[in-house]
Amino acid sequence: MLVKTPVGTEALVAFERVTKSYDGATLVVKALDLTVRRGEFLTLLGPSGSGKTTTLMMLAGFERPTSGHILLDGAPVEKLPPEKRNIGVVFQNYALFPHMSVEENIAFPLRYHGVTGPAAKEKVDKVLGMIHLEGFGGRRPTQLSGGQQQRVALARALVFQPKLVLMDEPLGALDKQLRERMQVEIKHIQRSLGVTIVFVTHDQSEALTMSDRIAVFSDGMVQQLAGPTELYERPANRFVAQFIGENNVLPGDVSTDGRALRLAGGAVVLLPAAIAPGAVEATVRPERLQAADRASDRAIRFPATVREVFFLGDHARLTCEGLGVAELSVKMAAAEFSVLQPAAGSSLTLAFEPEAIHVLAR
Repeated sequence: MLVKTPVGTEALVAFERVTKSYDGATLVVKALDLTVRRGEFLTLLGPSGSGKTTTLMMLAGFERPTSGHILLDGAPVEKLPPEKRNIGVVFQNYALFPHMSVEENIAFPLRYHGVTGPAAKEKVDKVLGMIHLEGFGGRRPTQLSGGQQQRVALARALVFQPKLVLMDEPLGALDKQLRERMQVEIKHIQRSLGVTIVFVTHDQSEALTMSDRIAVFSDGMVQQLAGPTELYERPANRFVAQFIGENNVLPGDVSTDGRALRLAGGAVVLLPAAIAPGAVEATVRPERLQAADRASDRAIRFPATVREVFFLGDHARLTCEGLGVAELSVKMAAAEFSVLQPAAGSSLTLAFEPEAIHVLAR
């Protein structure tokens, strides 16, 4: 994960109670309140149909909200056409003009802003250097690789120095290795320019790698808005817990004084702060479960039965039964796996540190 640079709290974009319906009956975005801070990399993350792309298209001006307001630099823009918003947009298919050269594609938005001649050439050359495509200005998009086309689309969105750049699944068409390289490059460019980026993806790993904050969408609503670490370690609800990475959801009961969580099988975890008593769901990540003899004295130990084993090179995935869950996922480091050699049907004593447990909000 990239180390994040500090981002200010000043709002560049604000959605105020924004809704969107295409048929007048079903809301695909529901009463959205969302702020984008100036200079941040904000990702809209969620499954297909969750409302994230519709939200981006409303901000870009390609869709009109059914109700509510969208503010850019404090001014409402929901009635402005896209070309009046000073926003750069990068799509998944890049939308490059095949009959134009790379240089002409990048320079295209400059014409609208009244920049031509040597001034335009200087700006185009600058962004070509930024995306490491010096000397490619005379080529056509069809003469470029997918990664190079993606860089050209990014350069075109940045060349007129917009306040805001929107990116809709821009890396979806690239192979895994190139996609991971481009994630780092885009973040480096964003950081060096200080430009605000709103990025749409359904790829949770991509979101965690690139973002200052992530808005997790489901059913037209933001389920949680937080930084990558908080989102991963302290999901707000069951949907976020299971959508962001892999997570084990455990049934439990909180004691009458609100200070202890009892899990199935008798394991008891003392809570750092009192919460309402009663039945709850708690989560623990697969990588936080380990063999008991490698855990600290503070760790909570419990018996488990191994059901399936999958060796993946640098680690092994075990499916176990334990803590009241029939399919408990365990991620075991290769070194630990080689010593223990757990097999399907064998018994294992596992453990987790108390802070690894997170109780979901009710």
